[in-house]
Amino acid sequence: MMYPPSISPEAMCSVDAVLARIAGLERASSQPVALLLDYDGTLTPIVDRPDQAFLTPTMHDLLSHLAGLYPLAIVSGRDVEDVRRLVAIDNIIYVGSHGLDIATPDQVYQPGQPFRAAIQRAAARLENELASITNAFVQSKRYAITVHTRLVAPAAKPHVAAIVREVLTGEPSLRHMDGKEMHELRPVLDWHKGSAIGWLLGDLLAGHPPLFLGDDVTDEDGFRAVAGTGLGVRVGAPDQPTAADLHIPDVGAVEWLLQRLGERRLAATAG
Repeated sequence: MMYPPSISPEAMCSVDAVLARIAGLERASSQPVALLLDYDGTLTPIVDRPDQAFLTPTMHDLLSHLAGLYPLAIVSGRDVEDVRRLVAIDNIIYVGSHGLDIATPDQVYQPGQPFRAAIQRAAARLENELASITNAFVQSKRYAITVHTRLVAPAAKPHVAAIVREVLTGEPSLRHMDGKEMHELRPVLDWHKGSAIGWLLGDLLAGHPPLFLGDDVTDEDGFRAVAGTGLGVRVGAPDQPTAADLHIPDVGAVEWLLQRLGERRLAATAG
């Protein structure tokens, strides 16, 4: 087997550790793992603007292939329709707005719907009040709002944070969550990526040990949801506390892991 030239020996070792844990889960359950994959920072590198985060052709082809071998769900903070457009694979599960919008091939579940009006009001106000701050980008979603600050001048970032806090005071049904160079406004509803994963594991994905890959603090709920019954893998440097079981370093390692999973599944079914 040839290794991709961009994969370091350390990344290979981290992928091998994940594969070994997956093999144990599949032996114990006699079922293939359910692939639960974050999008930004996991399947694509983090970019300055979220509208420029595209799958490489290789990653898209790999996901299309895996969709025929494993149960597959994309679990994203983006809107369902946005991530569906970017991934462009039919007959898989899409989870958007950090779990508040779930679309399976046969049904839709939207626990965030009662908060839609508050999201719209807050988004309109944020767009208006942040318009004068260069490179502050408001990403309005169906059931959440993300204010991106990656390109904002460091001196202006506290002003952005103050505006976000002020808007939140007028919308008590919304709450704040930090992320990588962003502020997230979500419903106060106790529902998140981990809740959506639990819902899926109790229904469509019942019996399949879950494998969840994510890269951000917003994925920690997902790691906690799969703890004990599956495997959580954080993408990135192991430089902060996490509920994930293992780390792999980057999107290149994710691609290599998924490629190896496809090869192993084909070999298992052929045997």
